[in-house]
Amino acid sequence: MTVTSLAQETIHQIRDECLCRATQRAARLLARRFDRLFAPLGITNGQFSMLLALGGEWQPRLGELAHFLAMDSATVTAAARTLEKHGLVTREADESDARARHLRLSDAGQAVLARAVPLWQQEHARLAADLADGDPAALVHRLAQLR
Repeated sequence: MTVTSLAQETIHQIRDECLCRATQRAARLLARRFDRLFAPLGITNGQFSMLLALGGEWQPRLGELAHFLAMDSATVTAAARTLEKHGLVTREADESDARARHLRLSDAGQAVLARAVPLWQQEHARLAADLADGDPAALVHRLAQLR
């Protein structure tokens, strides 16, 4: 078996221009930033996203929530169990399909979300200022278009 080495120029080009690597790095940095922000509330940024998705009238099945959050069903199920264990959500049987479960915010979940949103608003404003040379809303829009 022959090992072919890549040209350093190719390695540097991918390192410096790869959209996937850059967005993964940015996502990890943003996740840590918001994890630190929400730590005093006892939640992670991922849990905040899940609580927020449940914050309105929508009571999705676990599969629908997984699709909305672009996560696999097993990960959403595990995250829902953690939130349920901490009393932040409840799982209820679907009336039309006994196998399916809906998530709903508990009163405690609504209280945590109410405390988290102002923190998010302040931190998001700081983040938008950090990205002032671009248009954060346009960036969010363009990222949302990824499939």
